[in-house]
Amino acid sequence: MRFFSQINPPLLAGAVATAIFSTPLVFAQALSPATASGHAEHLLADDHSWNGTPYDHYPATRPMLSMIRLTIPAHSALPWHVHPYPNAGYVLEGTLTIEDRESGKKRTFHQGEAFAESVNDVHRGVSGDGQTVLLLTYAGSPGKPTSIPLPGQKKEY
Repeated sequence: MRFFSQINPPLLAGAVATAIFSTPLVFAQALSPATASGHAEHLLADDHSWNGTPYDHYPATRPMLSMIRLTIPAHSALPWHVHPYPNAGYVLEGTLTIEDRESGKKRTFHQGEAFAESVNDVHRGVSGDGQTVLLLTYAGSPGKPTSIPLPGQKKEY
């Protein structure tokens, strides 16, 4: 007890207050995440679609990005359609064969592959032996469709 009686009370109070109030700061600093860059795997960078048609321009309206997850049953063909805007796809599951109606070109994309879709070219996607799951991202305009079926065809989605 004699030791504590020799300590200056205001000094002791200041030391205790510093210890109490600095403790949350120390814990907060210890729990803060470290700053780090993420690892980017570039899946697609194209100025033309899968069938070789170059992209010529974007719409002059306010842009609207949209993303959908599309599931196509096994052994199914989507209706013939066109996209008025550039878009990109990524195969999450299965395979997708894209067919260009005018040229007859076909190309198959497998799980883990990305593709650049055609703009204003009539085409359709065909699934393989299992269901196909796609992640599709569109660079469109508000209020405008991202996919337009040909006359007499069902909607793509």
